[in-house]
Amino acid sequence: MDTLLYIILIVIFLIIILANIAPGKYDVSRSILIKKPLPEVFSYLKLLKNQDNWSPWAEKDPNMKKTFSGVDGEIGFVSSWVGNKEVGEGAQEITDIINNEAIFSQLRFLKPFKSKSDAYLKVENVDGGTKVTWGFSGINKFPVSILMLFMNMDKTIGKDFEYGLNKLQKILED
Repeated sequence: MDTLLYIILIVIFLIIILANIAPGKYDVSRSILIKKPLPEVFSYLKLLKNQDNWSPWAEKDPNMKKTFSGVDGEIGFVSSWVGNKEVGEGAQEITDIINNEAIFSQLRFLKPFKSKSDAYLKVENVDGGTKVTWGFSGINKFPVSILMLFMNMDKTIGKDFEYGLNKLQKILED
């Protein structure tokens, strides 16, 4: 019986240590240059429905069911989805728009696990066009925070952002 108690105490101690060293926050972003005027790029980006044209997740489940509420391109617009295992289930709501600067939204994931993230699309004038930065950030809650010790969120999601931004560039520049 003493051995079982020691094993339980060691497991609890390990969980406490891992929870304390696990990353509490994440912020992943990627940028690309689009050779188009900023107002044209911003007008396209602020419409959430346009994300279906360049989002990597739309490709991962072409049969994803989507519903919308509100006016696209305005604060409060919600795009909800139910998809396969790769895209899960959730909603994205526009929470703030700074004209010709940024679009902020909240991502609410329901499946495969519940979580919330803050997403953003930022634009800025640069020589030759518009720099677009796509990213999201949030807080890793226990026990997901421990999983983040073994998963590189930047590499995993960053690849998807790069793929999507390249598609966006092709759409807007063609």
